[in-house]
Amino acid sequence: MPNTVELKVVETDPGIRGDTATGGSKPAKLDTGYVVKVPLFINEGDVLRIDTRTGEYIERA
Repeated sequence: MPNTVELKVVETDPGIRGDTATGGSKPAKLDTGYVVKVPLFINEGDVLRIDTRTGEYIERA
């Protein structure tokens, strides 16, 4: 199994202008149905790199 996978965000609250990369987190539902905590600037349709060992968000792909 790879250490990371790229998955698309299918549902999350919209980002708010002025949010920063370190300004907190929100839940995002991925195309597999998995829900992960992501930074506030992530939007629906974004493709994310997820660590398969921890299930955590790494970065936008």
